[in-house]
Amino acid sequence: MKKLDNIIYEKIKKVGVITLNRPKYLNALCDALIRDLNEALDDAEKDDNINVVVLKGSEKSFAAGADISEMNNKDFVDLLKRDFIMPWERLSKFKKPTIAAVSGYALGGGCEIAMMCDIIVAAENSRFGQPEINLGTIPAAGGTQRLTRSVGKSKAMEMVLSGNMITAHEAKELGLVSSVFPTEILINKALELANNIASKSLPVLIMAKEAVNRAYQLSLEEGMKSERRLFQSTFSLSDRKEGMKAFLEKRKAKFINK
Repeated sequence: MKKLDNIIYEKIKKVGVITLNRPKYLNALCDALIRDLNEALDDAEKDDNINVVVLKGSEKSFAAGADISEMNNKDFVDLLKRDFIMPWERLSKFKKPTIAAVSGYALGGGCEIAMMCDIIVAAENSRFGQPEINLGTIPAAGGTQRLTRSVGKSKAMEMVLSGNMITAHEAKELGLVSSVFPTEILINKALELANNIASKSLPVLIMAKEAVNRAYQLSLEEGMKSERRLFQSTFSLSDRKEGMKAFLEKRKAKFINK
C-alpha cells in the first residue's frame, strides 16, 4: 500500500492501526484525509490477516471537526451536486470490528467519526461535542442520529442545541464510551482490547457485529429473528466446531477464519 499524506497506517499482528495525522489542524477532517482514511479501510477490509481496526488521533486531538475552510464558500446547490459527507460513511459500513481510541478533542465531525466505530475508549483528557450550532449549521454525519441513540434524546438535544462539550467520564456515564483510561496508557489499553477481539474467529466477529448493529435498525421481533439466523449460520463454520471442541477439551481454540 502506498504512503498516505494525512494518516499513518500500521499493521500490528491482526490489528490495523490508523492514525489521523494532520497535527497542525488538530486532525480536521478535510476531503483528502477522508480519502486516505477510506483507502486504508479498503486495504484493511481486504486483508485476511487483519481482524480489527483501531482508529486514533494525537494526544491533543482525535479530530477537532470538519475542515471549515473547505466548507465556508459552499452553497446549497454545491451540496446537492456533491454530498461531501457521504464518503465519511465508509467507516460505518466497514465489516470488521472497529475501536476509536479518543484522546483530546472529538468535536463535530470528530465525534461523529468516533461514533461510527463499534467501540469508543477514551483518555481522561478527551472532550466530546457537536458544536456545529455555533457555526450556524447542524451536524450532518450522525451527530443528531447516532448521538441520540447513544445518550438519549434530552442529552443529545442539550449537546446539539448548546454546542457544549462533555468530559470523558460524562461520556462513559451516558454510554457514549465504554471505558476511560489515563491518557498515557490509552493506546496500550485500546490495543489490548483489539488483540483480545482479534484472537476470535473473523467470520463470527463479522456476524456478531451485524447482529448488534441490527438492534438499532429493526424492531425487537425482527432483530431476534435476525440474531437467530446469524447464530444458526455459525454452525456452518469450522471455527464454531473448533471453539466448542476446544471448550470441551479445556484448551484454547485455534481459529482459522473458516
